[in-house]
Amino acid sequence: MNKPFEKIRVSRAIVVEGRDDVDAVSKAVDALIIPTHGFGITAETWKVLEKAYREKGLLILTDPDHAGEEIRKKLNQKFPASVNCYIERGAATAGDDIGVENSSPEVIAEAVVKALELAGRQDSDKPSHVDEIQMEDLAELGLAGGRGSSELRTAVCGRLGIGYGNAKAMLKKLKGFGIGIDELRKAVKETE
Repeated sequence: MNKPFEKIRVSRAIVVEGRDDVDAVSKAVDALIIPTHGFGITAETWKVLEKAYREKGLLILTDPDHAGEEIRKKLNQKFPASVNCYIERGAATAGDDIGVENSSPEVIAEAVVKALELAGRQDSDKPSHVDEIQMEDLAELGLAGGRGSSELRTAVCGRLGIGYGNAKAMLKKLKGFGIGIDELRKAVKETE
């Protein structure tokens, strides 16, 4: 018999795009959830975000689409110490609609936990092997420049919880999150 899903508790405020996202995230996480209502973030919402950033810290969870990434960039520019949380596009898609609101509570909770674990790693001393990963490593592992590399990158980025990106963006995220070559190789092997 399956154990019923239990919400996780998060001290950071979670920033999402809209009301439907608030509803979906609130089923998975007990936290302050602040919607931006898309690109048109009002002066009042900016004030709320600023207060939450100063007092609680922010966790940014936007849709895995172009608009979501643009909102994420805008938020990260203003609040650079925020934790970025990513949900794989496939887990956030229902028909033609892509959005956090389409994700199950389990997927949302797992993404939040991964993001916070990665953030904790960033806050601690980074292991010395982080700078070992180079573009050549991505190519050797099939993550760049080859047939199927985009699909493999998508799956590996999802497994690592770092959000999708092209090879250059992936390399930057791997270094930024302190993910070393051994961990990357393991993620590729588990994905294939």
